Amino acid sequence: MNRIAATATKIPRLLPRATLILMLLAAPVLAVPTIRADTGHTIEAPAHKNTSVGFVLLISLQRG
Repeated sequence: MNRIAATATKIPRLLPRATLILMLLAAPVLAVPTIRADTGHTIEAPAHKNTSVGFVLLISLQRG
């Protein structure tokens, strides 16, 4: 009976610590879906304009 009573008195003391540890471990896992869902702030480079100047320079340098 003493063993059961000792265990029952330890559980309420350990519960806040266990809850804090579980919250710290679960926070990054729970934050990943919210980070991936927010695609509205993606910065992209402007589209590259193909002016074909490089090809003209290549041909003119080979002939010269």
